[in-house]
Parts: sequence; structure tokens; C-alpha cells
Amino acid sequence: MDRNIAKQLTPATVDFDKPGKQIGVFHVPLSVHDDAWGVVPVPVAVIGNGKGPTVILEGGNHGDEYEGPIALGEMIRDLDPATVQGRLIFIPAINQPAVVSARRTSPIDGINMNRTFPGDPMGTTTRQIAAYVNDVLFPMGDVFIDLHSGGSSLDIIPSAVIEPGTTPEQHAANVAAAQAFGAPIAVVIDNRGDPRTATASAALAGMTVIGTEMAGGGTVSIDALALCRRGIRNVLAHVGVLPQSEASPIETASKLYELTSLAHVISEDDGVFEPMHRLGTDVVAGELAGRIHFLTQPGRTPVDLHYRTSGLVYGRRQPGRVRPGNCCLVVATPYGRPDA
Repeated sequence: MDRNIAKQLTPATVDFDKPGKQIGVFHVPLSVHDDAWGVVPVPVAVIGNGKGPTVILEGGNHGDEYEGPIALGEMIRDLDPATVQGRLIFIPAINQPAVVSARRTSPIDGINMNRTFPGDPMGTTTRQIAAYVNDVLFPMGDVFIDLHSGGSSLDIIPSAVIEPGTTPEQHAANVAAAQAFGAPIAVVIDNRGDPRTATASAALAGMTVIGTEMAGGGTVSIDALALCRRGIRNVLAHVGVLPQSEASPIETASKLYELTSLAHVISEDDGVFEPMHRLGTDVVAGELAGRIHFLTQPGRTPVDLHYRTSGLVYGRRQPGRVRPGNCCLVVATPYGRPDA
């Protein structure tokens, strides 16, 4: 589909080529019962100065993940354009309807934005927003930073996320950017090979790509937010948009992990999940991972769940209540392990 359609249907109030700092919106049309010619105003900001790479920074892809949007809002307000060498394009609350309603998915169309890229400029609201980012913003970019947390349903070890590159050179650049972020661990995540994520689309557009997972549980983590603030500036200094004086020293290199096809422990029952281990625990394939209890059937024996691979307990479902198909635990395996 012609990329100009997204630009035509979704006008922005900022000039992406103008130097200095601008804060505005791009308008996604939304014609509903009580507002025939209404729009969804998605916030966008641009800080440009001189020659250098263009970095696109995204937060709020899921509306119940807060560390990224907070850190990006602070940077939009506080950053002096004179310190920038290049251009920063901020979309701090990209899924604006979901952010307003504190939901993972949009209340307008019920869609998870991070499974809808490259989007559709003629589709529903979520697909239109994704299409604008993919068709209008991504062609401007050299680097993409996609800030996520675990949201309401997951608690995850704060980490940098490595998007598998489309070439060995791009993959190496993605790994280097994740290492520059400075999290204790960096995890290669391909979302079970799903190509519809923002990071996968950014990689296809040829950008260097880094993501994050910053704790979760639908709250703001003090430690994860501090890491997010430092990490963003570290990456921007790494790619040359900010001076090295803006970066924080990294004492220990991130340990590299990956999520394999055996990473997820899935419920097959309807009940309450009891985990056996805390996040960060080293576990072994076949070991007891947790139990599902049946609270209204006290005579029924709990069902045991077991790890399918060895590694580090990386993520845990936040609500205790589970249904068949729910992901209860996620195990990260050391990157490149032969038996992974």
C-alpha cells in the first residue's frame, strides 16, 4: 500500500525537519456516533540540531506500561536541543487510547498494537497508528528504541531486549546497543517469530533496534524507572546523538540470554497459580515450576507444572488467577547455549 496514504490521512502538527524543540500531536481520524469528524491526538515531539542520526523513541505501545512514557516525557521537557547532534523523534504514548485507559489493548478496537505492525492506514484506529509510525516515521529513522514493561499481567526482570537482526551486521549493532543500555541482563526475544511487532518492523526498515522490559505488574518500579532513565541516555550517547558526558558508566557488561521455543510455562487448567521460585532463580528443565490450585474444589489435587528448559526465571504472571492458555512463567536461557 502507498505509504503516502498514512501521511495524508494522519497529519502532524510538528515539522520533522525543523531544528529546535517541538511538541505536538498527529491526528488519527475517528468518526464515531458523538463526533463525526473527531480524531485521536497521539503525542509526538521532535528535538533536532545539526547533522547526525535520527533516533525514534517509543513508549506506551501497551497502555499499562509506565516507565518508558515517564522517562520519555522527562526527556522531552528537560533536554536542551543544543546537546543534540542529529534528531530525536519521541512518541511517548503511541497507543494513546490504551494509555488513557491503562489497558494493554486499545479500548476502541480491542487490538494489541504490538501485534499489528506494519499496520493499515485504512484499518481500525490501532492499525492506523501503527501504519503512521511504520510508513511515515520509520523511513526517517536510523535507530529505534522501544520501551516496554511487563504490564498488568507480567512481572519481568528489568532488562534490555535484543531484536534479532535481519543481517549479521544489524544483529551485531542491536546487541551493541542493548549492551550500551546497561541493564544487568539483555535478552534476545523474537516473540515466537511474530513479525508484527514494532521492533520487528523497525528491523525490516533497516534500523538499529533496542527494546526493554522494565518490571511490570501495572505499577511504576523505582529501580526500573531509574534504569530506564540512564539506559536511554546511554544508548543515545552510544549512537552519537548525545555527548558521552550524558552516559552513565557501566561497571559490568549485561549477561546475554534468549527466549527459546521452550521458554514459556503454560497453564492447561482453570485455577490459581502458585509459583515455586522467585524471579532471577536458576532452574532446571523438568523441575517443579509451580502448581495450579482449585479453590472451590478442596478435594481436588493441585496440578503440577514443570520447566521445559533450564535457565533463569525471567518473567512471572502477575494475577494468580489463570485459565487454559495463560503464560505462568518465562525462562530465559543463556544466549547461544548449544542445547537451547
